[in-house]
Amino acid sequence: MLIRAFVPAHITAFFVPRFNEDPLLAGSLGAGINLSKGTNIFVSIEEGLERHIHIAFNGEPVKKEDAVISYSVANEIIPKDFTGEIEIWQYFDFPNGYGFGNSAGGALGTVLSLAFALKEKTFLQAAQIAHKHEVLHKGGLGDVIAQVHGGIEIRTKPGAPGIGVVDNIFFEGYKVLAVPMGRLPTREVLDSDVVQLIEKEGEKALNTLLSNPKVEVLMKVAREFSERTGLLSGELLEIAKEIDKVLHLPSSMIMLGKSIFALLNENEIEKAKSLLEDLSIEEYHICDVYTQRPSVERWMEGKI
Repeated sequence: MLIRAFVPAHITAFFVPRFNEDPLLAGSLGAGINLSKGTNIFVSIEEGLERHIHIAFNGEPVKKEDAVISYSVANEIIPKDFTGEIEIWQYFDFPNGYGFGNSAGGALGTVLSLAFALKEKTFLQAAQIAHKHEVLHKGGLGDVIAQVHGGIEIRTKPGAPGIGVVDNIFFEGYKVLAVPMGRLPTREVLDSDVVQLIEKEGEKALNTLLSNPKVEVLMKVAREFSERTGLLSGELLEIAKEIDKVLHLPSSMIMLGKSIFALLNENEIEKAKSLLEDLSIEEYHICDVYTQRPSVERWMEGKI
């Protein structure tokens, strides 16, 4: 049996971490955007005499310590008495560690595929397993619930899918420019002293956005948050300022990664491409906003 899932990449614009001893109650407030590019997961299940689970990233096998979250969700949802070969292939459109929710995408896609195959968990129950292990292993706090809902989302109550609360901003005509520039491990930031400042500025941004829930306000408060916390600085800030010159909305930093994002109108796309070429930035993505929930289905051989 071969199962295929797609989970959108998720950009966090700003956030307020909410820690809790119960990982299902932990999470984050904030806002972000789900992208039409993301993580494709293929899961193959074959019965056999021994239990083996194998995971590969972009076609290359990975050790358990390098995919601890995905291995953890697989081990939790697969029955203890199952014997056979399970192969999990995760393909990422964005580089790992750059702020696109890859660990959450891999975990969520894995657990949804296995839940689909085993028929023993609901969609939300499976998603809660992905959230739990994301929190326990400090992969992230709010990506899973955001990816479950899709769209341009506001997280108004922390927690796992089915527990936290997510709302969506209405929008028309925007595409997302994403410029991955470097890694910024989530764990490093969540374990640092800057968390208190993030909480203060994140709450301020959230209240402003909820009082006027428009994409224009989202980008304004996202930029203010990224600069006031000191997360957007140096070369990354200079690039953001250059991008601002050709767009009508401010660009900002992806939380948490050394990457830039912006919302574009159709008539701004070519100007943005030209600017990035002038800045010698070759890797960038222009995506649609993904407004659905993650997809999961049986995959037929030869299907495109």
